[in-house]
Amino acid sequence: MTTGQPKVPRYREIAEQLREAIENGEFADGESLPSEHHLSERYGVSRGTIRQTFAYLRASGIVSSRQGARRQVLRGPRAQPMTELLSFSRWARSIGETPSSRTVGTEIVTPSPEVRERLGLTQGEKAFHVERVRLLSGAAIMLESTYYPERLAAPILAMDLDAESITDNLEDYGIVFVDAEHSIEAIGATARVAELLGIHIGTPLLRTMRRTTDPAGEVLECSFDTYLGSAVAFVVRNSVAAGAVSRVRSRLSN
Repeated sequence: MTTGQPKVPRYREIAEQLREAIENGEFADGESLPSEHHLSERYGVSRGTIRQTFAYLRASGIVSSRQGARRQVLRGPRAQPMTELLSFSRWARSIGETPSSRTVGTEIVTPSPEVRERLGLTQGEKAFHVERVRLLSGAAIMLESTYYPERLAAPILAMDLDAESITDNLEDYGIVFVDAEHSIEAIGATARVAELLGIHIGTPLLRTMRRTTDPAGEVLECSFDTYLGSAVAFVVRNSVAAGAVSRVRSRLSN
């Protein structure tokens, strides 16, 4: 008797490779995928296996379900993988978009108890708050509200916050973002968020709460990023080899 991880069906392996190719921009929105015949020869499998692959991708909302025609990549939210720590700007460029920002405000603040705890600050310590609308190729898709230890205010204020990545530029100061914890919840747009993003009140949004540390484990930021649900989707890959997964109820707040 042998033991080990369950074998992934071949059609699922091919589907994941095609999904990655789509996410990496090898196939544009609306572009036709290769034919069943081409893919069966490419992967050395039967056309029946390729049909299973397409059925899986179709069920995932990635390709069209047109009968008698080449399957096309569906236009939809940009996929942002959660398995790699990338700045917004690097992620945007990786999918062929041009990142930019519209700065709403910067200030030294007395942090809320939640922010103070996330940053590891003591009572009375200040935080530096940066709020920006983030854009992809000129379209607003996210409101970024980030808190930093006060010591980072000077290098950040020296940047062009509408054109530059804070995360990427802090690397020039030897400040490197290495590990992050994320939580994600669904919310509706408040009046203020709706005005800043140019959307209707109550529009579905995805809000991520992120806490990022440097190689020594020192907290560098905590951020509350509110994305248009129609513009961005978060991709998480799981494995039975990764261990147990727990689920916790999110705390909704406006």
